[in-house]
Amino acid sequence: MPDVDLFQRALGLEKPWEVVDVGFDAEQKRLDLRIDFAKGAKFPCPECGREGCSVHDTELHTWRHMNFFEHDAYLHARVPRVKCPEHGVKQVQVPWARPRSDFTLLFEALVMALVAEMPVKPVAGLVGEEDKRIWRIVHHYVDQAVEAQDLAQMEELGIDDTSFRRGQSYVSVFADLGEDQRRAVFVAEGRGQETVERFAGFLADHGGDPGATKGVCQDMSGAYLAGVREHLKQAEVTFDRDYVKQKLSEAIDEIRRKEAKEHKKLLKNTRYLWLKRPRNLTDRQQDWLDELLQQPLDTARAYERALKFDDFYELEADAAEEYLRRWIDETRATELQPLIEFCDTLEAHWQGVIRWHHGHVNNGPLEGLNSLIQAAKRRARGYRSTRTYKTMIYLVAGKLNAGPQLA
Repeated sequence: MPDVDLFQRALGLEKPWEVVDVGFDAEQKRLDLRIDFAKGAKFPCPECGREGCSVHDTELHTWRHMNFFEHDAYLHARVPRVKCPEHGVKQVQVPWARPRSDFTLLFEALVMALVAEMPVKPVAGLVGEEDKRIWRIVHHYVDQAVEAQDLAQMEELGIDDTSFRRGQSYVSVFADLGEDQRRAVFVAEGRGQETVERFAGFLADHGGDPGATKGVCQDMSGAYLAGVREHLKQAEVTFDRDYVKQKLSEAIDEIRRKEAKEHKKLLKNTRYLWLKRPRNLTDRQQDWLDELLQQPLDTARAYERALKFDDFYELEADAAEEYLRRWIDETRATELQPLIEFCDTLEAHWQGVIRWHHGHVNNGPLEGLNSLIQAAKRRARGYRSTRTYKTMIYLVAGKLNAGPQLA
């Protein structure tokens, strides 16, 4: 029949496989293709590749295929088990699908192309499948791609955490900060010292050397720091510039909140004025801030100290350390307790703060990846499990070649 020959060629089937029947139901919008092999056909052993193994028995299986125009398409075949003299009875692997999958490779390739651009739930609606079945496909290929990573050249690491859902549910993201990489390579549940230990083991299992890690950029988390010192012993830690500035902004906001109790009208709705730098303000906001800076406010004094702190990151390395010591002395003289506590933090983490000037290692690339993660999380409106969240992070930030490798 011409239609049988057409689908035989369209599927690229080779002997002994052949399309033997085509069923089309226009009312149900469904196409069914039955594939079979000739009586007496022999197959290679799936375990060792030995040719000429006889069929022991068969099992009927059905796979969802890519749509035929707007019609759902399914392939049906008797999958043989063959007798190998060395390995016994083994099931043959069909060329159009992976083992234990209910979908063809082409269907799975379509799914992986779609989920790279949109959340899984809309993809499931688009292809007419339950989202949990689509997630099984995605998990398989992402897990496969993660395990296939070669991390032999990884030397610079960024560590950051991101919330999984409201509350204290977090995952830690470990990223290669190398100039040509800049991608998430490992995601672990939690944000403690043990996550660094798990990363070090993962790195060693994928061609890398934990002892060869030269630099780590992270926040001031004591748990991460302890993990790095224990498991990445040669790495020099740099504390992320944006994180350090964030801690200073938190100190300013603490001063503002306390002072607002006394100057409620003056400081009402000013929170974001103090958290931004002048270049990021509108003209109206700049005028408003200028008026506030003329007032005898502790918040204004703290803000001016923050502007001077920014200069630390603009200086050359040989001048930066002296400048920071002087800034700390002057800031302590303000007697503003939140600022004094920030100074204590700087001194307790001195080497990691100063080291930024020597390597300029920063989590900027990781922050960019985190923006992608947060955008994907908002589009999906939450994830039901940590596993799906981790898989999503790999998809949007891992630069993985995830999907079936079609000939």
